[in-house]
Amino acid sequence: MANSPRTWLILSHAFNMDGRAASQTITDKIPRLRERGINPVVISAITGRKDTEIEHHQLLPRAPSGIRFDLRHYWPRRFKSPATAKFVKNLCSALIAPFYGIERAFLHREPHWSWYMSAYRRGLKLVRKHKPEVILSTGGASSAHYAGYLLAKKTGLPWLIEVHDPMIFKDWYGSAQAYEWNAYLESLFCQYGDVVWWFTPEAHKRALARHPELDGYGHVVLPGALKPDFEGMRYAKGDLLNISHSGSLSSTRSLKPFLEALVLVFEKRPELRQVVRLNVYGSGLDGVTRKAIKATGLDDVVVAHGRLELDPATGKSGRQRVLEAMRTSDLLLLVHGTGAFTEEYIPSKFYEYLWAQRPILGLRRNNDDIKALFDATGNRMFNEDDTAAIAEAVLDTAARWEADDLPDTGVDSPYTVEGAVDRIVDITDKTLTERGVRPKR
Repeated sequence: MANSPRTWLILSHAFNMDGRAASQTITDKIPRLRERGINPVVISAITGRKDTEIEHHQLLPRAPSGIRFDLRHYWPRRFKSPATAKFVKNLCSALIAPFYGIERAFLHREPHWSWYMSAYRRGLKLVRKHKPEVILSTGGASSAHYAGYLLAKKTGLPWLIEVHDPMIFKDWYGSAQAYEWNAYLESLFCQYGDVVWWFTPEAHKRALARHPELDGYGHVVLPGALKPDFEGMRYAKGDLLNISHSGSLSSTRSLKPFLEALVLVFEKRPELRQVVRLNVYGSGLDGVTRKAIKATGLDDVVVAHGRLELDPATGKSGRQRVLEAMRTSDLLLLVHGTGAFTEEYIPSKFYEYLWAQRPILGLRRNNDDIKALFDATGNRMFNEDDTAAIAEAVLDTAARWEADDLPDTGVDSPYTVEGAVDRIVDITDKTLTERGVRPKR
């Protein structure tokens, strides 16, 4: 690490939260930033673990919706007893309920919209204390970006923006207020951000179409994933053909297409039903998936593990337990989802899957970016409505599994956090030497 590190003030609502993509993407960057001689000072919500390696400030939002949201995630970590955590969580929710109702009568934004107020005030103090080189706002939470804008406007410091998810998109399913707020924020960082980067070419392309002034200041940086520590776990063929899906499920990202393909698989080879298991980690089953399980009668094939938490017996975190399940699976399933949102989005789980060095089968709709990544890494991806092709891919995997011919790829992921950080730092350094050409805030 450099003798005189540069300081970056980082605003991220989610930080050090097990299994949360918005947290993982920035949390994993911290070691490489430090290696590059940068001292990260982080402001986040209280929902994650307090970092002991860097200066880390955790703050509550100001509005009832944000306080309610963050405390519901905080109490389960605060108390070892699930019953105690549930009691305290419900009590706080009841106390906040009247004020929450008043807020919702007038405002319909994301729950943590008001976090920017806390982050801005603390940020001003930290700017005076540390005199950071830049301000970086990151994450899916728009409140972090607004806090970054206000701090940059007040202090004159360069503003870096990392956009995780599309800010706005066609077929918007949120409130009109939320859409207008996000559109306003996108216009701010497209006009005034010194460096802005998106996670997919399509997201950058569409933002540039809405804001031509972004030309030259917008970039694409594939986030990659930090190489996990699998703690010596290795793949070995077992008695069951274990297919694993990790990550959240919803009505627009369900297992229905894959379950319908499994029906074809079992029609062609009924004996496979005795050995194929679809393991689901990371969330509960969504309504569409539950209905599909009932309709297909595959309740004996689907094993819902839910969200894994810290295992007191082994000391392994929920994230570590999922990583080990991925590493030992016969096939990893990635469901990209449907809707306009996914046209600009690549699940962060894909980058983590690559490190497991296991075969990956992907289902997509209307996203050429992710198809290109699958092709480049030698994995298979199909349109989710191509049921026959998906079934054939599973049958091929089953045949190879029976022949004990599903070896590791033996190839490390080409999409690393180190590479992403190096690109971000290099772009930033270049921009800082040329700064002064953007409009003043």
